[in-house]
Amino acid sequence: MIPIVLVLLLVPRVLFSSTHVAVISPQDPFLLIGSSLTATCTLSPELGVHASTLYWTLNGARVSSSAYSVVSPSVLSVTLHGLSGSQQRSGDNLVCHGADGHVLAGSCLYVGMPPEKPVNLTCWSRNTKDLSCRWSLGGQGETHVPTKYTLKYKLRWHGKEKECENYSTGNERYSCYIPRNIALFTPYEIWVEATNQLGSATSDITTLDILDVVTTDPPANVQVNRVGDLEDQLTVRWASPPELKDILFQAKYQIRYRLEDSADWKLVDDVGNLTSCRLAGLLPGTVYFVQVRCNPVGIFGSRKAGIWSDWSHPTAASTPSSEQLQSGSCDPKSGEQNSTLRRELKQFFGWVRKHAYGCGGMSMKLYDQWRVWLQKSQKTRKQILQEDNS
Repeated sequence: MIPIVLVLLLVPRVLFSSTHVAVISPQDPFLLIGSSLTATCTLSPELGVHASTLYWTLNGARVSSSAYSVVSPSVLSVTLHGLSGSQQRSGDNLVCHGADGHVLAGSCLYVGMPPEKPVNLTCWSRNTKDLSCRWSLGGQGETHVPTKYTLKYKLRWHGKEKECENYSTGNERYSCYIPRNIALFTPYEIWVEATNQLGSATSDITTLDILDVVTTDPPANVQVNRVGDLEDQLTVRWASPPELKDILFQAKYQIRYRLEDSADWKLVDDVGNLTSCRLAGLLPGTVYFVQVRCNPVGIFGSRKAGIWSDWSHPTAASTPSSEQLQSGSCDPKSGEQNSTLRRELKQFFGWVRKHAYGCGGMSMKLYDQWRVWLQKSQKTRKQILQEDNS
């Protein structure tokens, strides 16, 4: 035990506890950007060191001695002008050092600005079961000092003010999630309060009815299949979002698809409330990725449009291969597609008169049979031409 005591006696007193060696004042101040600060480092009389031997650092960089002032043998001050916003969330480190470089005392400088009014507060409810909200920072955004954002809400005409508790982090940190106890048929008032040591601000109040901001899960069980031997078509089928099966609503759907080696999606926007759709004008022998999303419209009679769900996971399928590549548009509004459609319908009805008896036999199945016959006849004509040329 004696050797340990001897070792401790040889350690300089400055290393025992910096709080007893020197004190910086003010300690951990909050300051506005552009302001000036004069701080003092006051030495303990027991140290036996003159203030003129000390020096200052800010975030590890030595401060010029021209900013120092020896107030007394035990007090050294430093004056900093035109302070910039803090470089780190934990504050900038202002440190007083002894001549040998030992840290005598330190203070954190929080240099920033008061928050401005949060903006763009938007909320949505998934399947009427919860509520999520996000917002943007007002003005220049970053305050450079720790700032607390609190989402508050209450029923409009009666109800106690509540605070959201589940805040996101990272890139989504300006958002909050209310997982349960959501009231329907009664408007909410929702707002965000921002506070820090330099001030506070409150967003505008958003008034909303949960039924007007409903989104849902993506459509389930998305299937993409070939249409017989048709080389330029695929059929897409899906199921309504299961979480809304017991709720009165009318859904709208959108489909998008792309080639396997392309990043460009093509949108089919006129699906309506159907749960199946045929994509036409596709390239034969090509892999396509297809996604579907849902917009729940008129939840329990709401007059406002719903919010589009996320897209379903991509589903892949390929069209049958062909020796004759055909290109076309799936957009029914395209003038080129309409011209092609009119030409094909004229050919179709001519074929029907030869191969069908009565109008009762005219159906999508019959149309598919005609498309197969047309493809085969085109291949036959091409083979004859090739033989004649040879």
